[in-house]
Amino acid sequence: MKISAGILLFRKSDYGLEYLLVHPGGPFYVRKDEGFWSIPKGEPEPGEELMATAVREFEEETGFRPSGNFMELPPIRQTGGKAVYCWGVEGDFDPDTLTCNTFEMEWPPKSGQRKAFPENDRAAWFNLTEACNHILEKQRPLLSALDALLRPKK
Repeated sequence: MKISAGILLFRKSDYGLEYLLVHPGGPFYVRKDEGFWSIPKGEPEPGEELMATAVREFEEETGFRPSGNFMELPPIRQTGGKAVYCWGVEGDFDPDTLTCNTFEMEWPPKSGQRKAFPENDRAAWFNLTEACNHILEKQRPLLSALDALLRPKK
């Protein structure tokens, strides 16, 4: 079974709680918006602890190293069966400073030419409703779990 680990960064702003999501780079996602954003995440190296993976992947995919009080969220299973382990942590990242790894693929298809694309082409802060609309459907429970931990108990 494949495993990924990631970070759901949040901040408290004048607008309330906001959550940081990233949009996948590459030609297949250029015109895709709602329902295609994700938490920054990736697969562990052999023997790497999952929280260390989550922090490393977040930094590789955004250029920002999160730190603070990490809150473990219940794992989810994505379409295709991959298990995703996630931690919520407070931080303030400027999406305009996004830097990330690139990947190469043949583009245009069957052209024989290889082109590099960023893993993520943008990042943005969303309130809970917006984040639920933009994130991959199978990752929505991560938003709900973190939001439940952060909202004052009534």
